[in-house]
Formats: sequence, C-alpha cells, structure tokens
Amino acid sequence: MSINEVHLNDLYSTILKLNTVEECKAFLEDLCTHKEIEQMAQRITAAKCLLAGETYESVIKKTDISSATLSKVSKAIKYGKGYKSVLTNEN
Repeated sequence: MSINEVHLNDLYSTILKLNTVEECKAFLEDLCTHKEIEQMAQRITAAKCLLAGETYESVIKKTDISSATLSKVSKAIKYGKGYKSVLTNEN
C-alpha cells in the first residue's frame, strides 16, 4: 500500500467516525477552507437536482455551478457509485 493509500484510508476511516451533523460540520471546518466546503455542498445539491431529472440549465441557475464541474458531477452519477449510494435508494 502506497503512502497515499494509507493517508486516504485514514481520511475515510476518520470520516466514518462522525456521528452527527455538528461533528461533521466541526470536522470539515477544521479540515477544509470555507470555499472548499461550499464547493462540496454545491456538488451535492447539483447531484440531487440531476438525479431528480432537472436540466443542466436549471441546475446551473439554482447552484451557480460551472458547466465543467456540473459535467463532472453528471459523469460521476452516470458511471460512479458514490452519489447514487448516498443520495438515492439505489445501491
């Protein structure tokens, strides 16, 4: 296992220890910049909108997300497992 994998697994394990919204908020505020947290929240909102069938135009208006980032979110929804596993009942 490379040093990167060790660090990443440590991050994932640490996140799994969070039990409440308050713990998560405090952790992310320590770990990330305010802008990084805003960008992650923006992506979650965009993913929810796309999963609900909204158009790119609608999502961009609602979230002010860039079209490039929205495209990345859309691809992750289509080909990935992360968004769907936590934002829908599809596992």
